[in-house]
Amino acid sequence: MTNHIVLFEPLMPSNTGNIARTCAATDTVLDLIYPLGFRTDDKSLKRAGLDYWHSVNIVYHDDLEAFLATVPDKKYLYLITKFSDEIYTDRDFSETAKDHYFLFGKETTGLPETFMRENTDKCLRIPMTDKVRALNLSNSAAIVLFEALRQQSFVNLEKKHIYDHDKLK
Repeated sequence: MTNHIVLFEPLMPSNTGNIARTCAATDTVLDLIYPLGFRTDDKSLKRAGLDYWHSVNIVYHDDLEAFLATVPDKKYLYLITKFSDEIYTDRDFSETAKDHYFLFGKETTGLPETFMRENTDKCLRIPMTDKVRALNLSNSAAIVLFEALRQQSFVNLEKKHIYDHDKLK
């Protein structure tokens, strides 16, 4: 089982860098769908990801259709959008024998409207007030990913940190 954070045409290198760091920390695949609003050798992208780039499994896709062709079971594809009645915590992500794909839209325009209308059963949202247009992309990815990981009992992740209490003094 692998979790995937999928970014549709991301524009901001700092968001993608932060998401890459989260992917490295959780052994999550980062799927990037072209076109990107930056080059992957961008300084701000590298700065946000720091020295974790070698630990991130990044898969590039030419377009949305090419990405969808790589998803073996569309049942485990989730579109994260503010245009949904279903909240992300209401969905069961616990199936550990399958890959889960969390697809996030472009920072400015989200996912293509036609695509979302064709896949309303896959749309999930993060509850929030009406005081802001949307949450930051990297925050949204972390929120949804960690709910999935929680439901999967944080499989393959360190659940207990062992440290020397004397070093804290």
